[in-house]
Amino acid sequence: MGHPVLRRPAEDVADPTAPEIQALIEDMMETMEDADGAGLAAPQVHVPLRVVIFHVPGERAEDEGDAEAVPLTVLINPLIEPLTEEKALGWEGCLSVPGLIGAVPRFTHIRYSGLAPDGSRIERVAEGFHARVAQHECDHLDGILYPQRMTDLSLLMFREELVRHGAGRADVDEDEGENEDADPDADERVA
Repeated sequence: MGHPVLRRPAEDVADPTAPEIQALIEDMMETMEDADGAGLAAPQVHVPLRVVIFHVPGERAEDEGDAEAVPLTVLINPLIEPLTEEKALGWEGCLSVPGLIGAVPRFTHIRYSGLAPDGSRIERVAEGFHARVAQHECDHLDGILYPQRMTDLSLLMFREELVRHGAGRADVDEDEGENEDADPDADERVA
């Protein structure tokens, strides 16, 4: 947090098949795997390009009540379109904001689109944790970190304190009955 690349909009990728973009994607996959993350955006590795990667493993999809797992997805020049005005609070962490966790409102139902590394078009509809991860990662491309999306900063805390004391848990659980992500360990891997 504070690095200039994380604070400004990233640039479009002209050629998703270019060797340097393929190398960037490989580096991002290794970084995400090493950090045990659910996703990563190029600005998080200090590259100001519109590239994100994410996945929702099967066990995570089940824990979140999502219909199915989401395989590793690479999106280049992604766009997000909310399909509802409904938002839900959920706990999020981020590799760029280490040690902290916050309750973030996100659209519950979205469509995202972008290009795959081979230049083909990807378009999917997402709900639940899948939608949360896609929105979180794409925010990085616009210079936005999750605390900037929070509406109640009293729900920004050290992960260790939330786990130890359950602080803030009831606040998120009771907020309009819309929380699907109240487990403080659940979003540990949002990057």
